[in-house]
Amino acid sequence: MDIRHRHRILTLIVGGLLAGTLPASAQAPPDSLPAGVTTKLVQDGKALFLGAGLCMACHGMEAKGGLGPDLTAGAWLHGKGSYQELVARVTSGVPLEESKSGQMMPPGGGGALNPAQVRAVAAYVWSVSRRKPPG
Repeated sequence: MDIRHRHRILTLIVGGLLAGTLPASAQAPPDSLPAGVTTKLVQDGKALFLGAGLCMACHGMEAKGGLGPDLTAGAWLHGKGSYQELVARVTSGVPLEESKSGQMMPPGGGGALNPAQVRAVAAYVWSVSRRKPPG
C-alpha cells in the first residue's frame, strides 16, 4: 500500500470520527428549505428581487436595507420570518398604519408580481435571512 492510499484512508477515518464528535453547530446543516421551495425557486426569486419585483429599490442590492429594513439580519418587524409569512407579507404589503419601521410596503412590493413570482421572492428572502455570516 503506497503512502497516498494510506493518506486517503486515514483522512476518511479521521473525517468520520470528527463528523461524529463535532458539536451539531459545527456540522454542516442539512438542506432545510421549506416545503415546496427549491434552489431554482430561490434563484428565480433573487432575479425578481433585483429586477421586476422592485424589492432592491427599498431593501438594497444585497437585501441589507435602505429605505426598507435589512432582510438578512434574521430579525423580523412583522411576524417570525417563516416562508408562509413572507409569502403573505409580500402579497399584502405593509400598510403605513401597521408599519413598525415607519415605512409602508405596497402589495407585491410595488412590482406587478403574480402569485408564483411572489412565492419565488419570498423563497429568496427566506434564504438570505438565514445565511450565516462568514467567520
